[in-house]
Order: sequence, then C-alpha cells, then structure tokens
Amino acid sequence: MTAAEPFAGTSLRHVLATLGEPLVRVLVAPRGLGVPVQDVVILDPEDPPETHPGDLVLVIGARGRSAAAAIRAAGRGRAAAVAVKGEGGTDVAADAGVALLTVGAEARWEQVEALARGVVDAARAGGEAENGEVLGDLFALAQTVATLTGGLVSIEDTASRVLAYSRAGDEVDELRRLSILGREGPERYLAILREWGVYQRLRAGEGIVRVDERPELGIRRRIAAGIHAGSQPLGTIWVQEGAQPLTEQAEVALLGASRTLAPQLIRARTLPDPQLRLREDLLAGLLEARVDAESVADDIGADPARPAQVLAFTLARQQATAASDRLLRRAELVHLIAVHTAAYRRTALVSVLGGRVYALLPDLPEHSDAAVLALAKEIVGAARKHLDTPVRAALGGVVPRLSDAASSRGDADRVLMAMTRGHWPSDVASLADVRADVLLSEVLAYLGDQPRLRDPRLAELRAHDADHGDILIPAVLAYLNAFGDVRTAARSLNIHPNTVRYRVRRASEVSGIDLTDPAQRLLTELLLRL
Repeated sequence: MTAAEPFAGTSLRHVLATLGEPLVRVLVAPRGLGVPVQDVVILDPEDPPETHPGDLVLVIGARGRSAAAAIRAAGRGRAAAVAVKGEGGTDVAADAGVALLTVGAEARWEQVEALARGVVDAARAGGEAENGEVLGDLFALAQTVATLTGGLVSIEDTASRVLAYSRAGDEVDELRRLSILGREGPERYLAILREWGVYQRLRAGEGIVRVDERPELGIRRRIAAGIHAGSQPLGTIWVQEGAQPLTEQAEVALLGASRTLAPQLIRARTLPDPQLRLREDLLAGLLEARVDAESVADDIGADPARPAQVLAFTLARQQATAASDRLLRRAELVHLIAVHTAAYRRTALVSVLGGRVYALLPDLPEHSDAAVLALAKEIVGAARKHLDTPVRAALGGVVPRLSDAASSRGDADRVLMAMTRGHWPSDVASLADVRADVLLSEVLAYLGDQPRLRDPRLAELRAHDADHGDILIPAVLAYLNAFGDVRTAARSLNIHPNTVRYRVRRASEVSGIDLTDPAQRLLTELLLRL
C-alpha cells in the first residue's frame, strides 16, 4: 500500500479469526464476513450515535436489545459491525444490514479494543501476517490417509516441496526416501514424472493419477491426486504402495483427502492460522442455532436454500481408557470423517462439539437417504478397522434449508441417546430406526417438567416400596412391558409367575391404581419410566 492509496481495511472475517471464540462470535452478518473493517470505535450509549463506513463499533454499557439505537445508527452509517454483550438484537441488526457480534461476558472492553485495533493497524501497516508451514494438521491427516489406503503418504505443494508425510513403513522407494530427506522431490525423478505427463494430469483437475512400478528407476507403484481451489492447483497428495497392495477403497479415500486438504493449503498460503478455526466456529454456530445461515453460507461454501443433514459420531465407551488417549482417538476420527464426507460431498464440514464429532452435509440431492446411511456405515467400519476405535453414528433428519441444520443436529443427538439407552444392536441408526424411543424420551421429558401431571398415588407406591425392599414397582413395570403376560414378566425378573401376580395385585392395593383401566395403565407406565 503506497502513501497515495487509501486504506481499504481488513476483512471482518480476519478480525473474527484473530480474536476468535470465546472472546467474540458472530450472531448475524447480513452482508457476509468479507466486509472491510477500517477502524475500531467505542460508543457509549450517552454519546451521539455517529458511525462511519468500515467502523467496528464497540457498544459499551448496553446489552442485547438495549443497543438497538446504536445498531440502527451503525447500519445507517454503513459500519462493518457492531459488538455488544448479550445475544439480543439480531433482528434489528438484520434489518439494519450490519453484522452483530457478541462479546464474552467476562471479556474487558479494553482487551477487545486493543486486539481488534491491533489487527486493523497491522493490516494498515502492511497487510495480514504471513504463515509458516501448517505441520500438525497435515501430518495427522497424512497418517489417517495412510491407514485408509494401506500405503505411504506424502503431501507436497506445487513446487514439489514436501509439507507432510506419514510414518515410515517397509518398502520405501528411492523417490520417497530422497524426497523426505531433501524436503522436496529430487530433480531427476521430477523430470521423469514430467516426461510421463503425471504433473500435467494432476494439475488438470480432480481425479486419480496412477503411476506404474518401475524397479529399474527405484519407483514403486503409487497413486496421486491434485489438490485444487477451483481451477487453481495447490499441491499434490501421493500414496506409495508398500509391501502390501493398496486397499480397495484407496482411491476413494485419496479423492476425499485431496478435497479436505484444499482449505488447509489455502490457509498455509494466504490465510492466518486461525482461519480454519473460524470455519469451525461458524459451523458450530449453525449447529447451535446462534448464527444466521444466509450470513455465513459463502464462508462455509454451501447453498443456504438446499437440503442439509447432520451426522453425529461418538466414541463408544471403553474401560480404562485414558483421557489423553480418547482425545487422540477423537482427533484421528475427525480426520477420518473429514476424508470420507468430503469424498461424498465437496462442501461437507466437520466440527467437534461437547465431545461429539458432527458432520454437516449441505447441498444434498434428492433421495440421498440410502447413500448417507451407507456413508455412515463406511465411516464406522473404517474407524473400527483402521483406528481400532469403536464408534457410534447417528443420522439426523434431512432438513429443507441450511438454516435448519440445528434441528437435524438435535435429531442426531436424540438418536445417539436412544441408541445408548436402548442398547441398539447396530453402531449406526437413523431417526426412522429409533423414532419410538426418541418420541418416548421427549414425552417423558415433558412429564418430568410438569409436576401437575404426576399421579400422587405413585408417590405413595414409591414410598411404600422404599420401605419394603423395592420389589413392587419392578414387578409392575415388567408386567406392563409384557402387555400383561405374567409368564414373560416373570422370566424377565427371574421369579415365579405367581410372585408377579401377587406383587402387581399388592401394588394396586397400596396405590389405589386400577391397572385394568387403559388410561390409568398407560399413565402409570409413563410415570414409572421417569
């Protein structure tokens, strides 16, 4: 930027990526996150609400909707964004056409101002900071792809510099050995690959390029895929075959990995390190219904008007598993899910919330149910086979628009709960599979929140049972679960049928509940399940 050029500002996206959660998060962004931020100003509610284009306005002393006047003034002044504490006022901001940010309750305004101003001043002085190599994520992903393909993986940029690679295995060929030792492909081998047209095909677009074994040149069989952002090549991911043949799914896994790698290589080239975290934050905001889908659709690469679906994954409980081991396994699982879902839908996104891994599948075609179910089963099978990790997967319902993703996520959560509670025989289930259990849990949750709907006679029965060995209520529940079949109930409790008859009769006498009446019988079963 020369002295004659006015400061165009840095993007709101970059400010958010730098500050990040939990300090600041976006609630609504009617003009997207690419709007320029040129200055940071503090506005007290008693000050005249004057703002200018490109301002990031920090409104102190007003929370949520009480900042409505300042939000409207910011919209009139074409400010970039308004930051307040609290979460009200999204409708006002949407109408005013200005982004609304919420600041963490414990954050100090001077801290927020100093950080935001630092980002803007750095951009004014000479642009956003450059990045070094993104090593941790790339090495982890390389290892995940190695387990899925059964080969030796390396990731390179467009200059054939090695960015990351999987752990060493047997039968490393000369090309791989020299590339890793020199951190770039040796020129004589690169010339051979160029002569064969390998790089031309890799840069031409998506697809798997196969390179046959050439023992006389020290080259073993390998497959490769180009990494692209649109038509722009970003690099290459290679899989060298070792002592064993590559897996049947190697090419599918490699295609998914090449798509997953694109955002990371873009970040390594031009974006600040927190950029990937911002995408994850935006996805988390969608799944928690606190971010407007239309505002962030461009940033997550999805069409807000197309159907979407959420898949939820959780590690099955294992005895004596250290917390650090579970964290490592979850990180490996995230990469595995990202590879598989990207192979299915280019715009798939993966994030971790509350210990669960969620995959958002936007832009779904019609009648995708069978394909998504097969995808979930494939991921669970791959986790068990390659990561030695038992995983449960739940499919939320397909929703008509991206803005309804939180509903699909809620469905997936309820399916996981039903699978755990009901000892579901499979590791994968959809809402249709466990709908009865899900609806029953919602009915029970409603009854639990409505004390006036509880029958006081059951409280008397519980009190009596507590003083007499807790034997009546289990017998009544077993009897009701068996539709009144005494023998089936007796087998479930491992007692004599006559004992069941006596205990059910005694429970009716103690409580006064008539179990021959359908309404009383139904309500009793529901309330006892609480």
